[in-house]
Amino acid sequence: PVTWLDIDGLGDADVIEQVGKIFKLHPLALEDVVNVHQRPKVEMYGDYLFVIARSHSEVDGRTEADSDVDALDMRQVAMFLGRNFVITFRERGVDCFDEVRRRIRTNRGRIRESGADYLLYTLLDAVIDEFFPALEKHGESLDSLDDLISASCEQDLIHRIHNVRSELRMIRRAIWPLRDAINTLIRDSGDLISDETDLYLRDCYDHTVQIIDVIETDRELCADLRDYYLTVVSNRMNQIMKFLTIIATLFIPLTFVAGLYGMNFNTNVSSLNMPELNWTYGYPFALAVMTATTLAMIWYFQRKGWLSS
Repeated sequence: PVTWLDIDGLGDADVIEQVGKIFKLHPLALEDVVNVHQRPKVEMYGDYLFVIARSHSEVDGRTEADSDVDALDMRQVAMFLGRNFVITFRERGVDCFDEVRRRIRTNRGRIRESGADYLLYTLLDAVIDEFFPALEKHGESLDSLDDLISASCEQDLIHRIHNVRSELRMIRRAIWPLRDAINTLIRDSGDLISDETDLYLRDCYDHTVQIIDVIETDRELCADLRDYYLTVVSNRMNQIMKFLTIIATLFIPLTFVAGLYGMNFNTNVSSLNMPELNWTYGYPFALAVMTATTLAMIWYFQRKGWLSS
């Protein structure tokens, strides 16, 4: 028989100490259990193995529009593998072992016919598989951000891209050392893990490599989306500046004509002092000159292609 002791929460130090005495667990390992900010790793302690992994969990009430870095949390899961027992210490709020319990209760698969090493593999596989839905959600979020950037450049889009990239970085920090830990289990586990279970652990290793590949691809996509966002913003700013420049350019000759007529030379002193001021059609003539100048400039800009988007 195999005993699986699953402890939810790390708030009761007496319980953890009693478990350590019953199963003769090393105090340093129990210290790593309580200090939850540990890097995923595998350590040998004589007749048992000590494994630390990090499980992904999401905070409820999160929406795509207000995605924050704090919405994604990484919780520690510590595991001890003995000859005929497995002990798991989970931070409260993390439970990805429901499917494992269901398989044990319903006698599905070979979990009840195998040893403690196979149970450890099943638990590690459950922890790793929790990352795939999160990565799929991030991929869908990046696709929607790509569409939103093409449609509009809202100011919160760059913030949301940064949040997705930060969450991917957190997942990478959790899964990258876990890959090395599983590799250590395969190579240096001694006789605690059978050769048959090593084959299943290699499948776990392949899953971690697959997760890392997806993370790296999504991180590159985040960088591309950020550059795309800045390019679109810059292009739209250039279009606005282009429009304003054209308007200002059109008004430059009109301002010149209006300024010329505003010099107010005295026409009684000389017949050369702006004689059109006393002309019957002087004002319509000035308006016609302004209109003709504007139309000529618009025609010239259109011919040069400066008015096209």
